[in-house]
Amino acid sequence: MLFNSIDFAIFLPIVFFLYWFVCNKNLSLQNILLLISSYVFYGWWDWRFLFLIIFSSYLDYGVGIALDKTSDDKKRKILLLISVIVNLGFLAIFKYFNFFINSFVDVFTLFGYKIENTLSLQIVLPVGISFYTFQTLSYTIDVYKEKLKPTYNLVSFFAYVSFFPQLVAGPIERAINLLPQFYVKRKFHYNLAIDGMRQILWGLFKKTVIADNCATYANEIFNNYTEYSGSTLLVGALFFTFQIYADFSGYSDIAIGVSRLFGFDLMKNFSFPYFSRDIAEFWRRWHISLTTWFRDYVYIPLGGSRGSMWIKIRNTFVVFLVSGLWHGANWTFVVWGLINALYFMPLLLLNKNRKNIETIALGKFLPSLKELFQMTSTFFLIVIGWIFFRAETVSQAFNYINRIFSKSFFQTPIFFSLTIVIVTLLFIFIEWIQRDKDHGLQLQNTLLGNYRLTRWLIYLALVFIICFLKGSEQEFIYFQF
Repeated sequence: MLFNSIDFAIFLPIVFFLYWFVCNKNLSLQNILLLISSYVFYGWWDWRFLFLIIFSSYLDYGVGIALDKTSDDKKRKILLLISVIVNLGFLAIFKYFNFFINSFVDVFTLFGYKIENTLSLQIVLPVGISFYTFQTLSYTIDVYKEKLKPTYNLVSFFAYVSFFPQLVAGPIERAINLLPQFYVKRKFHYNLAIDGMRQILWGLFKKTVIADNCATYANEIFNNYTEYSGSTLLVGALFFTFQIYADFSGYSDIAIGVSRLFGFDLMKNFSFPYFSRDIAEFWRRWHISLTTWFRDYVYIPLGGSRGSMWIKIRNTFVVFLVSGLWHGANWTFVVWGLINALYFMPLLLLNKNRKNIETIALGKFLPSLKELFQMTSTFFLIVIGWIFFRAETVSQAFNYINRIFSKSFFQTPIFFSLTIVIVTLLFIFIEWIQRDKDHGLQLQNTLLGNYRLTRWLIYLALVFIICFLKGSEQEFIYFQF
């Protein structure tokens, strides 16, 4: 079920009504309702996917209880390994099996040995498997490390794993943050619900107007890149750059906003990343739930920033390469991860990776010339990296970039929609003035939001733009991951 669909527009009010007006006085009933609603939401794509998420939930629920009942270090390690191997095993089979088999065959073909590939599986990738797998793993790892007490409440745990607002594309919530929220009685807070509605509206604007319109041009240009000039290819890369940000952060905004309607607080997943002054700052602001997951469960266990510079470099490359592979079973994602690791190296070697912590130009309307240069150069590097993310193959990505930096770069670009450019510039402007807020429509105590009439005019304008300028409906990009 898509957030930007009629199905969800009917589904959400029904669940909201039952949750607050029928089950309000009984926490267990609320959790049961959320569990059933989440399974309906997830099974809307393909009911067969439910068996996998139910099995994964039951496995880690059982492992958590078993970890609580034993103090034997060897048994505890075996239990943790069972959880890790089974969860990552499912991920490997459904997402990576064909990729590794095909890569194995390609390597032998490269050296002149032709092998017939008879092992490829004809399987459908379950929606959101990468997200809920990491979510359940965080639970068993934290229980193993005794950072979290295991739950004996089956419904609460299953509802935590399958919580429908963030189930298929995050944020990837840690059990230590989200699971306890299923234990306590939720109260309806009008101000939080209203802010949730604002964030939902902002997310829908980003998805339907910015992302879907940019997707139309990005798809056309990338799919036929040999026919266009370098300047047009650069425009295509820019379209994709805004498409993927507006698409993914738009989903996160809707997920966080919907969660607030039910009294839940999810972590912030994006913090205006395209205003970053270096790559390290970008990764502190982009897909925060995944970045911090890899930091806590991969980077730090490998040694983190302790030890020699070689250890730091090794750990950084491991995290970025694994992050790239997490995004998809294609060498383009691995190379994309490698490129970001290389971007990160100068900052790490010069010990400047923690330099830009505060929001850019905080307390000022415009950045300094130095900040503007840093932001522009960082954005350019990000755009180049996204070409590998979007391309079908690594060679296509290199060819695409090579054609950008050709003589045709100086030709006038085509596929240039003035309306979309104006709306995108408006979007960038709003994000800039709201860069120290949680989302673009958090208008309280701002110049635009001091008066109720002004706020409502902004809301109505966005609704009008969504209705009349929305692009052709596209699936959320991160559903494929």
